[in-house]
Parts: sequence; structure tokens; C-alpha cells
Amino acid sequence: MKKVQFNSDSYYHVYNRGVDKRDIFLDKRDYQRFLYLLFTCNDTKPILNSQFYYKGFASIDKYPRERDLLVDILCFCLMPNHYHLLLKQRVNNGIPFFMQKFGTGYTMYFNTRYKRNGVLLQGVFKAKYIDKEEYLTHLSRYIHLNAAELKEPGWKEKGLTKHTFESIKRYSWSSYSDYLGKEQFSKILNREIMAELYRSPQQYEQFVKDWVTKDRNL
Repeated sequence: MKKVQFNSDSYYHVYNRGVDKRDIFLDKRDYQRFLYLLFTCNDTKPILNSQFYYKGFASIDKYPRERDLLVDILCFCLMPNHYHLLLKQRVNNGIPFFMQKFGTGYTMYFNTRYKRNGVLLQGVFKAKYIDKEEYLTHLSRYIHLNAAELKEPGWKEKGLTKHTFESIKRYSWSSYSDYLGKEQFSKILNREIMAELYRSPQQYEQFVKDWVTKDRNL
């Protein structure tokens, strides 16, 4: 893959998967820890090693200090063996530093919890520069629709059923519910940028539907 240059105030689709396509989330606690690290590692200040190794439940609400953000997290979707993030870099080298911090942190947590050694993620994270507004908005719905693969593989060719579309709205490990007005991950996300493009949650939901209907009645 061509090396990506990361520029401040620019947008990137960032993603990675487990080594050998292995699952990187085995239960609810793993997803929660990943989200916790998305929050705590998004800071120019270092994070304590105890935050990496701690195996219990960690609450964002009890985080003890203000953060100086490295990136804006616009949206995300966590799948059993991979993840997608839509990021805007805020400071010089912000994305690489952020990804190194939380990638290392999650691997340390996972290896400690499951008594394993070695790498967890498939090499260096992948990133694509987003150079157009249309691409930015399309990627937000592409990321949110990733969860459809769990219910309806092949949906990109066939379109989604109403049942699957409703399940995506309820998927616990995606920011889609926030875009529909639920405010579930408001402390992790910056939705102001996308809010400038969509007047209401209903308008955004229709934007997502427009791509996946394939003449189905959603």
C-alpha cells in the first residue's frame, strides 16, 4: 500500500483487522475496553500503563482529567475481527500517534486478559485519505453499514431487508445510533462536522437507505 501522508485538518478512513483474520473481540467487555481506549488515548498526554493492563470495567465517565485531542472521531464500527474509524487529524502526527497508543493499549489488554503473547492486529493500520465531501459522507454510511455483514452477507449485491436494516440501528458497537439521535457515544465522537451536512437524524437515515434499498421497501 502506498504510504499515506497525514495532514492536520484532513480526513482519513482508518481500519485494521486481527492477525490471520482472527477475532479481536470475544465478548462485551472487549468491545467496551476498545471504546474506552478510543477515548483515553485521544490525548496528547501519555496514558498510564495501568490503564492498558487493567482487566476490569473502565468507565469514560470517571476519567480524571481533561484531554488535549489528537484527532476528531467522526464515526466508527467495531466488528468481531476488524474495525473502521473515520478520523480528522487535529495536530501534527496526530493520527499515527493516536493509532500507536490505542493499538498498543488494546493488544496489551487483550494479551493480559487471555494470557497470550505476540501481535494481535495485522501489521500497521491501513488508512485512506478523503479528498472530497461526497467521499466523506459516503464513507460514514459505508462504515455504519458494516454491521449488515453479521446478518446478511452479500447485501451489497442484493440490498438489505428491512429486518437487517433495523438490526443495524440497534447494533451496540457502532456510532450509527448517535447519528440517529441516541447520544450513546457523545464523549467519544465529534458529530458537528457531519451535522453541518445533514439537518436532522431522519435526513441522515434516508441518506443511508438511499444506498442500500435496491428496490426493496425499507
